[in-house]
Amino acid sequence: MPVYDYKGLTPSGEAKAGIVDADSPREARIKLRGQNVLVTDITAREASVRRDKEGAPGKPIFQFKRALKGRKDVPTYTRQLATLLKAGIPLAQALSALIEQCQTDDLEACFRDIRERITGGLSFAEALAYHPAYFDDLFVNMVKAGEAAGNLDGVLNRLAEYLQRQAQIRNKVAAALAYPMVMMVIGVVIVIILMTFVVPKIMQVVEQSKQTLPLMTRILRAGSQFFANWWLALVGAILGLALLHRALMRKKEYRYGVDKFKLRVPIIGDLVRKAAVSRFAVSTSTLLKSGVPVLEALVIVKDIVGNEVMSRVLDTVHDRIIEGTDIATPIKKSGVFPPVVGYMIAVGEQSGQLEEMLENVASSYDAQVDARVQMMTSLLEPMMIVLMGGISGFIAFSILMPLMRMNEFIN
Repeated sequence: MPVYDYKGLTPSGEAKAGIVDADSPREARIKLRGQNVLVTDITAREASVRRDKEGAPGKPIFQFKRALKGRKDVPTYTRQLATLLKAGIPLAQALSALIEQCQTDDLEACFRDIRERITGGLSFAEALAYHPAYFDDLFVNMVKAGEAAGNLDGVLNRLAEYLQRQAQIRNKVAAALAYPMVMMVIGVVIVIILMTFVVPKIMQVVEQSKQTLPLMTRILRAGSQFFANWWLALVGAILGLALLHRALMRKKEYRYGVDKFKLRVPIIGDLVRKAAVSRFAVSTSTLLKSGVPVLEALVIVKDIVGNEVMSRVLDTVHDRIIEGTDIATPIKKSGVFPPVVGYMIAVGEQSGQLEEMLENVASSYDAQVDARVQMMTSLLEPMMIVLMGGISGFIAFSILMPLMRMNEFIN
């Protein structure tokens, strides 16, 4: 059933806006008239087509203009839905309860569309697949497994815990990096302003003295002239390279090269590797506990692990399992995963506790990532202070040295 944005007036003349689902704009107006809303404008939300890996058109999906708005609320609503289902409330009614408390129009429209598709005969997982901006393949496949096993509320609880855990990790990293990044941005802006506008005026005064400038001052003057003459081209080049990089990241070979380079960068590469291993372990464990077969779980996880190099390793693991080998052997031979991960997976396979062992791997690497991020951010702050202090000192001395000579000459 289509979803419409509307604007209207209440009987008291107050403006009102929202969304409504109906088979046509006429029915939407009739429904709103029954709610004492005089419609002044109504437009249908856009729909588009999902395309498969080869680019062929597939099933239609809703594409919202602000698709990511409200995505942070998905874990909360997932847990609430699990609670409602556990209490014995039918799925359609549970979705209606979520719709009534949605804080964002986009997410409300998403839940409305899901409810209508369920009442139209689709399964919950099939309806969720129409909204990949909110529900990725991991979410959809876990729900599919939960529906098949008759344990949908338990699977949704597990999903909520997984999503909240991932959000906590992202927020922790973002919070740790926020202060150093703000310092760096402010420092760069100040230096650019000094080099572009302040230093050239001071240099004019210094050059009028016709004295031989010190080396530091000549370097500063050259840098200032470069910024003053080429700052616009420099900004354009940076933006152009950023856009080119973003466009090339859509190609697998380029992504593979970038991710391979990341893994080789000292300190940073180890952090990237551990974060990817943690995502692999916790995602695979969550899928296996929800009843998703191991081959299907690997297909899903390779797309969310966040590293093209590890994704190709998981492709190889998938193929080797089809040939009859275990999971641990190709992981050990990959050279990408740390050796301890392969041994822990081997122990899990032999003991029949692979899911628990993967959870232990995830917990261990989460702790290591957390410790490494804290160490890096604690070092980054003094390094930024020293760097900005060095640049400021260089500028100050480069200006003061010729000014002091001028003062001596006058005296």
